[in-house]
Amino acid sequence: MGRVGRAGRGCVKHLLLDCDAPLMSFGGDLVDAYGVVRDFPSKSMVAGLFANALGWERFDVDAHAALQDRLVIGSARVAEGRREREFQTAQLGANDRGWTTRGRVEGRAGGADTYKSPHIRYRDMDADARVLIACRLEPADEAPDLATLAEALTRPERPLFLGRKPFLPSRPLLLAMVDADTIPDALALGFAMIELQPATIRAQWPFGEPTGSVATSNTQDEELTDERHWPAGVHAGLRRVTVGRLDWPGVTP
Repeated sequence: MGRVGRAGRGCVKHLLLDCDAPLMSFGGDLVDAYGVVRDFPSKSMVAGLFANALGWERFDVDAHAALQDRLVIGSARVAEGRREREFQTAQLGANDRGWTTRGRVEGRAGGADTYKSPHIRYRDMDADARVLIACRLEPADEAPDLATLAEALTRPERPLFLGRKPFLPSRPLLLAMVDADTIPDALALGFAMIELQPATIRAQWPFGEPTGSVATSNTQDEELTDERHWPAGVHAGLRRVTVGRLDWPGVTP
């Protein structure tokens, strides 16, 4: 794992994740039978990605919630790709079984009427997209720390995927650990490392986060419900972010 950065008064450690895959999906709100996706990964997805790498189980709700609360994330679309939609229909049976990424067979639950009708829905996804994620932990000195998360991404306890289980990354997710003043600064370092330095690119970063040495344009503030209430298994709360474009000359680590 590389460690780069540039000196700054408030430099802190950030992890850079390089999400590159033939297909990926950053799940958004389910509207009737339409599974729409977001342009940027949700906070709950990033927390779940780390939890999966660490080998946590779904019932480890307190650990999931604590990690999600500590995460500060931002992301940028290296390659926009194209938005695709698939139509799914399946007749599910009560006796259907399948293997999970946890290496165990999983069955289905529900009453007899659950399986009388076909399961029909539309699901969106991004094809040939590439998204860079920058994240840090606050507070940084609690467990798990960034080094533990980086090690988990390098040697995950279970297979990692980007949104849906078939959507496997085409390269290692961990790009580097960097020292940066802000999330936009960390993203800029990541772009220099992967040698893609466009004049401007779409990005999302925490509301109120200073942009450091990176200029911005076309910014607007948004409110998201993308933090998961792990005991109930639903999304709740309100997170404010800024969406816009990062504009900068090439940054050399």
